[in-house]
Parts: sequence; C-alpha cells; structure tokens
Amino acid sequence: MSKIKAVFFDQDGVIIDTERDGHRVSFNRTFEEFGFDFEWGVEYYHELLQVAGGKERMKHHLRTKGFGVEIEPEEVDELIKNMHLRKTAIFVEMIESGELPLRPGVKRLMKEINDAGLVLGVCTTSNERAAKAVAYGVLKDIRFDFVLAGDVVSKKKPDPEIYNLALEKSGLTPEECLVVEDSRNGVLAAKAAGMKVVATTNTYTEKEDLSDADIIVTALGDPDGEKGQLKKGGPGLAFDGVLRLGQLMVYFAD
Repeated sequence: MSKIKAVFFDQDGVIIDTERDGHRVSFNRTFEEFGFDFEWGVEYYHELLQVAGGKERMKHHLRTKGFGVEIEPEEVDELIKNMHLRKTAIFVEMIESGELPLRPGVKRLMKEINDAGLVLGVCTTSNERAAKAVAYGVLKDIRFDFVLAGDVVSKKKPDPEIYNLALEKSGLTPEECLVVEDSRNGVLAAKAAGMKVVATTNTYTEKEDLSDADIIVTALGDPDGEKGQLKKGGPGLAFDGVLRLGQLMVYFAD
C-alpha cells in the first residue's frame, strides 16, 4: 500500500466537540434573537445532523415543523442567510472565548503530522469563518497547508467533492491520504474519494454505522489525559489509548 503523505481532518465533532454544545447552542441563541419561540433539543439536533449544512438544517426545520409564524416563500432565502450569518458569529465567539475546548489528542496528532513534514488540511462543511477561527485561532501554532470549508464545494458530505478538492490541492493520490472523521456522512465521503479513514466518535456519532472506516476509536487520546477506546482496527495496530502518527504509518503500510 502507498505511504501516507497527507492527513485531512473534518472539524465539527473531530477537532472540537462542537455539535451539541456549540452549533446547537448558537442556533438556539440565534432563534431567540430573531424572535422565534422554539429551540433545538439535544435529541432533535441529532436528527438534524443527518441533514448536511446549517442553512439546510434550518430550511428542513421550516419545511417540516415551521418557525411558529408565517414566513413568505420569497423571504425564506434571505432570512436563512441572515440567521446563519448571526449563528456563525455567535459560534465563532464561543470558539474564541475558549468555551469549546479541543478534543483529546487532536493537537498532539497534528503536531506529529507537522513534525513529520506531511500535508495537513481541514475539510469541513462548517462555515469558512468558523473553520478559520479554529485552524488559525485555537490551533494557531499548528501549520495547515489548506483549510477547505463552507461553500467551497457545491455538494455536502457524503458526496466526496470536498475530499476530491483536497486531492487537487495536495497533488496526491487517494491511497496517500488519511482522513479523520466522526460521522457516517464524513466516512462515506472520504471512502468515496478512495482514502483511508480513522473515525473518532462523539456523543452524536457513537451509535452511527461507521463500519466503512478502517479504524474506529472513541478519541485520539493523550498520554497524560483522556484515553480512547479501540472499536475497530485490525491486527498490527498497537493501541494503548493514544493513536499516534507512527502507529498509523505502520498500520497502513502493511
């Protein structure tokens, strides 16, 4: 098999456990600011995560449950656009304030990737401003070769478009690239692009079918912090609760 030369990270749920306590909360604060009398609960938001993209989730809610007041069809796109801009601003404020910490092992593994001279990228459907706040703010001492986010592609995951774009940016073959994802849609997108996949689960994705991933762990793990549990990984993966780049290089070289 080809040697790994690049690692691409999804953002939400992988780098930061943003969905339940980040995006959901910022959506609800936005709804309140815009005068709507409803909020997205933890379980309902899990359902909404099956719809890729924040603007798309709001439109889905409007179609299926309504906003509690009449919204004229010609007003929908502008309203959703403005609400999503405000939601993103709230979310970025939460990130920049340190309200949302990094998941265990993320910064450590990224540092190992930098030290090894591999290509490092972010591939997310999250808004570009939010993605850059994480990559160039929270992770300012990590070197990223590129951050692909938001509307840079027309099709959301599970479509492989964003990972195909990452291949173009890196100039590498799919066999040379490893993706770190957390959701079924993300895993399917990366696999459709022909890449190797590590899935790291969270509250919302631990019960999803991630079986297409090559390796599944509950967290990437830190030597002096939270350790991960191995859910899937064939013989030869020496996992002690911390998933290291060296282990991955050996595992995928076999």
